[in-house]
Amino acid sequence: MGREIKQNIYEALAKKYGMSIEQAKASTQNVVQMAKEAGLDYNMDTLILTNTFDAHRLTMFAKTKGLMQEMTERILQAYFTESKHIGDHETLTELAVEVGLEREAVENMLASDEMADAVRADEQTGKQYGITGVPFFLINKKYALNGAQPTEAFVQALKKVIAESEITVLGNQDGEICDDDGCEIPKK
Repeated sequence: MGREIKQNIYEALAKKYGMSIEQAKASTQNVVQMAKEAGLDYNMDTLILTNTFDAHRLTMFAKTKGLMQEMTERILQAYFTESKHIGDHETLTELAVEVGLEREAVENMLASDEMADAVRADEQTGKQYGITGVPFFLINKKYALNGAQPTEAFVQALKKVIAESEITVLGNQDGEICDDDGCEIPKK
């Protein structure tokens, strides 16, 4: 995807999924409503579509400085709530400075291809897991939830993971008991 996209989100979704603009708006409204229920304010009518590769590079750069979560949250807020152009280097630099990254370091990183390999590696991992869209939640590298899901879907998935993760001890319970201080042979 290019950095400067002339389509709006509804046109892009309609084209990608072979649906009408009205269907795309209805589908998007579901996402807006779920965001609202989570305390988020999504402004899809003014959202600026762009290539997010540099935003991902910036997030990886922030990770090296211990600020990945803060950078991710700031980019998402800028994109979905504030309708900022997160493909624009100047915008990304301002967002990075807001979360505590050094302006010159961010400008230099964005002007280079730094962190591109890290993003490409994440993309490759995503392909291996069959990830084709966001959000995508992977639990224990085994269970996946795709798309915006209700809380109950997560509860059910976590219950399944917990149930399957319980340890069953097999064999004789009268064996040696070992810890950091050595082993104790049970008395019979």
